[in-house]
This record gives sequence, structure tokens and C-alpha cells, in this order.
Amino acid sequence: MLKGVDCVAVSTICYRGMPFMIASANAYAGRGTASTMDVYGLLGNPVGHSLSPPMHEAAYDALGIDARYVTFEPDPDDLEDALRGACALGIRGLNVTIPFKEEVLSVVDPNPLAARIGAVNTVDLVDNIGYNTDVAGVVRAFEHHDVTLSGTAAVIGAGGAGRAASFALADQGMTVRIYNRTRARAETLAAEVPNASALGLDDVDLDDVDVLVNATSVGMESDETPVPAENLHDGLAVLDAVYRPIETRLLTDAEESGAVTVDGAWMLLFQGVEAFERWTGRDAPVDEMNAALRAEL
Repeated sequence: MLKGVDCVAVSTICYRGMPFMIASANAYAGRGTASTMDVYGLLGNPVGHSLSPPMHEAAYDALGIDARYVTFEPDPDDLEDALRGACALGIRGLNVTIPFKEEVLSVVDPNPLAARIGAVNTVDLVDNIGYNTDVAGVVRAFEHHDVTLSGTAAVIGAGGAGRAASFALADQGMTVRIYNRTRARAETLAAEVPNASALGLDDVDLDDVDVLVNATSVGMESDETPVPAENLHDGLAVLDAVYRPIETRLLTDAEESGAVTVDGAWMLLFQGVEAFERWTGRDAPVDEMNAALRAEL
């Protein structure tokens, strides 16, 4: 049972926005039976842009898991009803995205890390626990590129991605500087994160910084960067959470400066990898999930 939620009978879910009976998912998938197929999914609004379905289904195919990953797009006021439906249908796990990542904290029991961050993006409906796998997404993306997480980190942005990145790097023992357009918001976050300080964007100084994370949307819809190129240097590792486009102005400038660059698809991949492993208890087929993800970009 979810926290404060009694399961009720609900008859339909959505596959990429199209309603269908859960028992008929097997016919769509061409495999399994209604009694054996596991169902996972994404809860958000909107979710039509999501890259999670092909990534997770590539993992099921690679490991021969009889499962399907579907999307749920309830009205913003219907989160609790959506989770009742998921519970009643026996859905095993959900990813959670905008606008529900904070609200879901009142419905599921978050683990200590998710509670500290104040957001859940993965729910295990078997154990009724909420997790934040964005933290693992940051750490594992850097580790995949052989970046040692020690010294000083700079995080640009104090929103949801900035919170996850700041806690992730602080928990690795790094000193964290949080830069935000509105300094007061950075100060609020820095007060919660160990060994963190807050500054405005006009104060960006990366001379002694080892790791930089852009946790804003700057560069998503224009050829802009949150950090002037002259602030970048070799010896720096740069992760841009933006993954559309995959090669942002920040990453181009960072590569030209000699820095290690990590595109946003790696963070997206590894938060999904972490969710998959929590749900299934199995090592994720990272290469297959990465190939499926990048085929969509």
C-alpha cells in the first residue's frame, strides 16, 4: 500500500499516450501473458518527448525480461489517483518527471537521499519506496569518463537538476559552489548541502575548480552557454545536463579548452540504469540502453 493510498480498480493505462487494457499489452508486445509480464512506466505531464521507453525496453530485450515500459500522462491534479491505479494494476515501478517529482513525496515513502533532495524520480511500487536516481546519474556519468570526484565542484543552477548535482558531488566529498542567476535561491540550496557556498552568475570563477555541471536549460534552444569560454581550462571535467542538442556550446568550448566533456545523455542514461537496477535487482545492459537512447537523439 502506498502512503495514504488504498488501491482501487482501474482498467486502463497508456502506451505513449494511447489508452489500452493492461491485459492487451501482451498482444501489442507480442510476448508474455497478462499474468507474467511486468509493467514499468513513466509518470508525468507531458511525457510524449520522453526517451525512457526505448531505453528501458532495450534493456528488457537484451536480458530477455518479459516486461513493458509505458507512459502515463494524468492531469496535474490527479497524481494520487494515478498511483492508486498503478498500485491496483500491479505495476512494479515508475519513473516520475515534471510536474510530479516534488508532489509524489507526499504519497510514497522517500529514501533518505530523496528526502534530503526534496524530489523523487523513481518509485519502487513493490516496496513503496521513492528514490532520486538523478544523483546516481551525475556520479556514474563522471565515473564512466574516468573523472575522479574530488576537490572543488561548480554547479550552475539551483533548480531540480542543480539540487541533485549539488548533493551528488557533496556526498562524494567535494566542496561545492552553487551559482545561480538569483543568488538567494543558491543560498537556500547551499544551506542544505554539506560544504557548499552560493554565488551569483556574475561571480563565476573556475580557476581552482575540478568539476563543472551545467544544471540549467541554457544551450537547449539557442547557441548560448552559461559559462564564458575564457573561464574553462584543461584539467576541468564538464557535464552539461542538456542533451538536446547533444553537443552544446558549453561542451564545444570545454573541449577546445582541453577539458573532459560529458554530454547530458550520459546523465539521462545512468539515472535510467539506476532505476532499472533498483526495480529488477539485475545489472543493467548499459551498452544496449545507451545505443537505444542515442538512436533517438
